[in-house]
Amino acid sequence: MIVWAIANQKGGVGKTTTAVTLAGLLAQRGLRTLMVDMDPHGSLTSYFGLDPDSLENSVYQLFQGDVGRESANALVRQTRFDYLSLMPASTALVTLDRQLGAQGGKGLILHKGLSLIADRFDHVLIDCPPLLGVLMVNALAACHRLLVPVQTEFLALKGLERMLHTIEMIGKARKPELPYTIIPTLFDRRTRASWDSLNALREQYPKRLWNGAIPVDSTFREASSRGMPLSLLHPRARGALAYEALLNTLVKGGA
Repeated sequence: MIVWAIANQKGGVGKTTTAVTLAGLLAQRGLRTLMVDMDPHGSLTSYFGLDPDSLENSVYQLFQGDVGRESANALVRQTRFDYLSLMPASTALVTLDRQLGAQGGKGLILHKGLSLIADRFDHVLIDCPPLLGVLMVNALAACHRLLVPVQTEFLALKGLERMLHTIEMIGKARKPELPYTIIPTLFDRRTRASWDSLNALREQYPKRLWNGAIPVDSTFREASSRGMPLSLLHPRARGALAYEALLNTLVKGGA
């Protein structure tokens, strides 16, 4: 089972879009794919028509004491799409930092929970909250690679520096260090600002940067309104093709 986490400490950069689209593409390839929503806002959960304010079974239950294989499996919901499942979020996740306090091993809870259901899935994609806390720490501890979507605009590049500082801190406690890939998103080839931001990323992070870019594409909004991965709704859309190129790079072990 391969686990990827999608994180950035700045919101609005395309984390949920990246999780949904890559998961949809993996599922289309016949790979059993689980999406895990670790964000109390529950954008990924809402995407698939569930209400994070009213869910009884969610990833939150993993943090409420000893969880066995049966109870972990009960947290997984099959979506209406073949090979695509979801472990939804609950807004109660926002209370975990206060609840867990200095509890030992609190950073490995998600890793242990996923290990109980590892035989069910080929890939797991974790959608992280934009804040450093117990949820993001759990996601980074559980994943094999971190994907960092970065909007191609100046303020988002400044936010990337905070995320890379977090990765550095996590890396000191983790061996081997966590590999990560920076993904330029919301790229508008018509604007100078997008090109300047993309060129800045290429100059500053040549070894960590995916060599493509996810374009601005209105079909992402349409896919979201229908609760579908874009690759299933419009497989030839520019955004879907860009994510397919990204996935091909990732599965080959590239940046």
